[in-house]
Amino acid sequence: MTMRRPKISVIGAGFVGSTCAHWAASKELGDVVLIDINGDAAKGRALDLFEASPVEGFDSTIVGGSDYAMTENSDVVIITAGLPRKPGMSRDDLLSTNAKIVKECATQSAKYSPNSVLIIVSNPLDAMCHVAMQASGFPRERVLGMAGVLDGARFRSFIAMELGVSVEDVQAFVFGGHGDTMVPMPRYVSVGGVPLMQLLPKEKIDALVQRTRQGGAEIVGLLKTGSAYYAPAASAVQMAEAIVRDKKRYLPCAVLLKGEYGVKDLFCGVVAKLGAKGLEGIPQLELNAEEKAMFDKSAGAVKELVDAMAKLGL
Repeated sequence: MTMRRPKISVIGAGFVGSTCAHWAASKELGDVVLIDINGDAAKGRALDLFEASPVEGFDSTIVGGSDYAMTENSDVVIITAGLPRKPGMSRDDLLSTNAKIVKECATQSAKYSPNSVLIIVSNPLDAMCHVAMQASGFPRERVLGMAGVLDGARFRSFIAMELGVSVEDVQAFVFGGHGDTMVPMPRYVSVGGVPLMQLLPKEKIDALVQRTRQGGAEIVGLLKTGSAYYAPAASAVQMAEAIVRDKKRYLPCAVLLKGEYGVKDLFCGVVAKLGAKGLEGIPQLELNAEEKAMFDKSAGAVKELVDAMAKLGL
């Protein structure tokens, strides 16, 4: 009996989506399908990427188009479709437009891949997870938001730059909503096993925390015509890899909380265990009073967006 290769579908063939396909194929996570409302653009990018495979030596089938039937029996579906941020826009400004797009993507994905795990990348991230969960009818284990891996990667990058050390030695994560209220957790950061608090003074750490919160806006401001895509795509694919290879990894991502950390029925970023079933556990970290207050504020900001969508009938 031949084993079926895992299948990863990416919805949205823009910069983030096509870069997701690139990372997933180059890691040989499985066969890759790229779907976009502009089917020819998706087909062209998929073909271009496949034509790189003999040079780079990765063995993945990569196809593209606009027909969701191509995504049938996907193990993981990464939803990146939606409008990107422009300078001066917050992630929340994208609410109503992207809610409609994500609803359609999640409905179609669930129809063709009822056992898949959805990874949501579209902004505003946490609110879009609610849209996707409602549209797909999936349990919370199979709807995840990519935020914490990216925000944590930015935090880790900035710490490595500040200390002049390898990024490989920096362990850090970020809690809360994917927005200006996110909660970087310096108390839990270590560099080669050494606590960050012993390596940098508080004001330096505070500056790194602030830069992390503004990480997306910093890139939007520099690019002027779009938003980040290399790191967001790499982060989504790290989550996909944990799922298709059943790695049981602890990764920070947006999950539907059911009372953990005192938050109920809201998607919010925490450290989660990811494996073949999707969400396989949520380790409960001890938060001090300051961290808990920031986390509650961040959850409150997510709730405002979810309530706003309900008012708009989304």
